Amino acid sequence: MKLAVYAVLGLSLAAIDLPAFAAAPAAATQAAAASPAHVKAVQDLLAAMQAEKMLRSVAGRSRYPSEAQRKAVFDKLNRVPPAEVYQRLAAPVARLVSTETAAEMTRFYNSPYGKQVIHNKYNSGPQIVMPGMTAAVPPEEKKERKRAAYVKASKELADAQPAIDSEAFKLLQAINMQKR
Repeated sequence: MKLAVYAVLGLSLAAIDLPAFAAAPAAATQAAAASPAHVKAVQDLLAAMQAEKMLRSVAGRSRYPSEAQRKAVFDKLNRVPPAEVYQRLAAPVARLVSTETAAEMTRFYNSPYGKQVIHNKYNSGPQIVMPGMTAAVPPEEKKERKRAAYVKASKELADAQPAIDSEAFKLLQAINMQKR
């Protein structure tokens, strides 16, 4: 009886023509049409962010049935050139990040402090953080990080990060399925 009620409820919801649901495919197709310049800007951002290391991080957080399968995935990742990772991730990430954000965050990650941020993200070990501790940021960098363009771009990238991680996971699965 419950199954019949759920089936009727599901069919009735599917038959309703809601404007909110009708607008979603149009927005998706609009976002899917990224210009070559936009995709190139995102590729540059992925290079500055060292997205190949992000992919390895995603692989490290994934669960595997055996250590042999985990090793096989990392062996495949080691054979993928970083430029291929940037190229394959650029189009999906371009739907999530604007050209302006890609350009601003590329500029940031190519700065000396941005390179330090990336290095610490992927290469630093565990750190002890006490309440009230803050990272030491050079004064010139503090000023730079208060720029409106950086603040906006940083927020947009942070908001898109879960979806970017999802795209990285999809790419990891595709690489794992390839015969290399």
